[in-house]
Amino acid sequence: MTKKNKNWLVHLILIVGGLTMVVPFIWMLLTALKTPTESTAIPPVILPSKAQWGNFSKVADILPFMAFYLNTGLMVVGRVVGSVFFSATAAYACARLKFPGRDLFFGMVLVQMMIPSQIFIVPQYLIVQKIGLLDSVPALIIPGIISAFGTFLLRQFFLSLPDDLEEAAVLDGASVWTIFFKIMLPLARSGLISLAIFTSLFAFKDLMWPLIVNNSIDKMTLASGLANLQGQYATNYPQLMAGSLLAIWPMILIFIIFQKKFIQGIATTGGKL
Repeated sequence: MTKKNKNWLVHLILIVGGLTMVVPFIWMLLTALKTPTESTAIPPVILPSKAQWGNFSKVADILPFMAFYLNTGLMVVGRVVGSVFFSATAAYACARLKFPGRDLFFGMVLVQMMIPSQIFIVPQYLIVQKIGLLDSVPALIIPGIISAFGTFLLRQFFLSLPDDLEEAAVLDGASVWTIFFKIMLPLARSGLISLAIFTSLFAFKDLMWPLIVNNSIDKMTLASGLANLQGQYATNYPQLMAGSLLAIWPMILIFIIFQKKFIQGIATTGGKL
């Protein structure tokens, strides 16, 4: 097989894979424009007989989407800021500073990554309950401000930086905090952006914690709010899909804007172990 034929084969595989990823979104859009009868018809109805654009206005009347957007935005921003700051400080300490128990500390971080996150739900709930933050927006933020994954990710970036920069700064009399904020953080900008995108994605799609910690409809996020459209005995799937489309467009926009930084950050993550 010639090189040209191999390229065509690779492109064909990538196109098929890309179409496979896009099909669920197309089906979601088509379902949002159907009637309830068409959405549950057997055999499936692919194209609606008449586009039901009113499903979007109906679901917007049922649920307070402005409150959902606000709560989700505050949760994402709070988790991103907290995760980036605390992960960066911990990662820099594990990568560049020498202190007793450093390897043990980083080993504990790795162990936490291997434990299912559901195990921490009960302790986190008890902590939030003790400090009186149940059914509030801060309760959505607290569990996500510390990230073992973020510490591991940024440690790889700090390890990949040359030692000469740090040694030169020490000779000039720079303190640890000066080296961290003015030299290391700017050089690890791709990693910080990558972690911010990862954290925002994880926060945006978080469903279990918001459902557990908040009960009021005006304190829910987009993911937990959409769960109210799922009925016990019957579900209006066109309205559910319309609500899902209204919920996912902010994250799709963010990814389109920052996709170059996202790919760059992932590509340079494993520089040095």
